[in-house]
Amino acid sequence: MIQRFIELGQGYSDLYELIEIAETNSHRLLHMLRFDTKIKDRVMSSLVVVLKPAEEGKFMPLYICREGIPQPEITPNQRYKLFEATANKLGKNIIPLEIKPSSTFQETELYFQYVIGLLRMNNFIPPLQ
Repeated sequence: MIQRFIELGQGYSDLYELIEIAETNSHRLLHMLRFDTKIKDRVMSSLVVVLKPAEEGKFMPLYICREGIPQPEITPNQRYKLFEATANKLGKNIIPLEIKPSSTFQETELYFQYVIGLLRMNNFIPPLQ
């Protein structure tokens, strides 16, 4: 099985695409996640939609809007409220995780590998088969 992040952006207009992906793939929706991280002196969030693997090819996409939304408990914002409303509508809880910022890594791909490792270790996504 291939598990791969697909980055949409930082959560501005691309947040609407992330919400659309969750709604149109509600039959495959596995998790809705929020990654909180500290960047300089601000706590930012990444929003993630995890879909179950496709029947053919066993590809498991993790769509992400990376580190562009202020953490809602510190700075309430409309973008997070839209994501939260979508989760409620689809019967999902948003799972918060505190992780390292992507700037800690030399390459974005290394960051994504780190996060996939965390998600596997915590049983949010299945291990490699």
